[in-house]
Amino acid sequence: MKKRNIKKVILGLFLSISFIGCDDLKRFPYDAIEQSQSFQTVNDAATWNNGLYASFRGVLYGQYMFSTDVQADQLNATLDYGNRNGNPHRWEGFLADDYTVRDVWFGYYARISDLNAAIEGMSTIVTDSPEEEAELERYIADAYFARAFYYHNLVVRYASDYDPASASSDLGVPLMLQYDISARPSRSTVEQVYQQILADIDAARPALSQVSGEQGAQRFNADVLTAFEARVKFYMEDWAGAKAAADELINSGDYPLINNQADFRDMWVNDYDQEVIMQVYVEAPNELANTNSIYLGFSGGTGLFTPDFLPTQWMVDLYEDDDIRKDVYFLNDTIVMSSITYTDLFMVNKYPGNPDLWTGANTNYQQAPKVFRIAEMYLISAEAALSISESQALAPLNELRQARGLSAVDASGSALVDAVREERTRELAFEGFRLDDLRRWDLGFTRRDPQNTDPLQPGANYYTKSVEASNPKFIWGVPTNDILINPGLAGEQNPGW
Repeated sequence: MKKRNIKKVILGLFLSISFIGCDDLKRFPYDAIEQSQSFQTVNDAATWNNGLYASFRGVLYGQYMFSTDVQADQLNATLDYGNRNGNPHRWEGFLADDYTVRDVWFGYYARISDLNAAIEGMSTIVTDSPEEEAELERYIADAYFARAFYYHNLVVRYASDYDPASASSDLGVPLMLQYDISARPSRSTVEQVYQQILADIDAARPALSQVSGEQGAQRFNADVLTAFEARVKFYMEDWAGAKAAADELINSGDYPLINNQADFRDMWVNDYDQEVIMQVYVEAPNELANTNSIYLGFSGGTGLFTPDFLPTQWMVDLYEDDDIRKDVYFLNDTIVMSSITYTDLFMVNKYPGNPDLWTGANTNYQQAPKVFRIAEMYLISAEAALSISESQALAPLNELRQARGLSAVDASGSALVDAVREERTRELAFEGFRLDDLRRWDLGFTRRDPQNTDPLQPGANYYTKSVEASNPKFIWGVPTNDILINPGLAGEQNPGW
């Protein structure tokens, strides 16, 4: 992957906007690039495109992934968690000025603003050959894809679930489709946001359909687009569309499920990519990703672990001993909390860090963030089938189960629904899906029995926390600062915030 740095271009763009003198609007600062001048050639577009992928990496993993898992029912805060991610975990005191709510919102919208500038600017470039034209079209398609991806994550987290009966009136998130730093948009409806996501997918399709998928792809391509379309339609309750897209990837045979523990561990430690549709480029020491470091807290000095959160006993017990995932997703080792040592406790070990990406003697928890895996497509196919013809759910469900070392099930009705949901919980554990799944299924929760209460934070808002399905904080509030500075958002805060 070429490593061009777009930071100077973006900085120049904002400097040019800020420092143009009123006495000479045609003169630009000597140390800045005016926006129109940053889109002159296909090479300019290539620079922006490389920056797009670096920026895309910046909203994967870290708080963009683990915050909702911390909020849900699979984890318990430890004595030494230091109140990191404390407000989402407790629910009480979780307000719209919380840094998690603010930073996730800002991270997506800042990137959307840059993408709007890129789409507009790249569309003005004149190419000199069919090859240049095809290259430019791919860069524009990448921008449309990324914008759709960001808007989908925003509408899932900050708006009501898509309900075909009310989506046209339910508040979604603000849509910004042109570069305008002075814009103060109101919230569009959930329907409008999803239709824009689908429109951006369609805009990206002609060019991306010409880019073949491959295992562990680091850039958007035809298969990545299909996987994303399956996910979007799944959240829209377009069951037939979601299943068709998921089955297309499953039936291609290009991403076979891993069926042995060695390769499965290799995927989560060394970023082995047999069943990975897309994982982004990471390289030490300068091209690093966000990390999910909250789960281990390893100290090289002591050789002990001090994790912020431990999995509940229920989560550990959800995996049979023959399940190849159990000894990969969890590590049983010694931990220390408040100077007390505890043995025989399981920690989340799904993100231990790829040794090839370490920048020192011990792990820095760096991994290549996995954007789409074929396992998610099996789960989409199975759950979508429940609303089409439930017998069609058994094949994808059992194929995934058997690959992971479990026996096939022969269930129907509510037992089949439970089996599909349980398998989704097992496979996608700690990947940021759980809170949204509970909301989709209209389920509240009580945090399950812990492994050991002694190393955990005590109190009603911790390992005994109960949350009803109707709790408004399943949906995050619009950040306080945006409500204050944007008159278009007046009266549009989510309930309960």
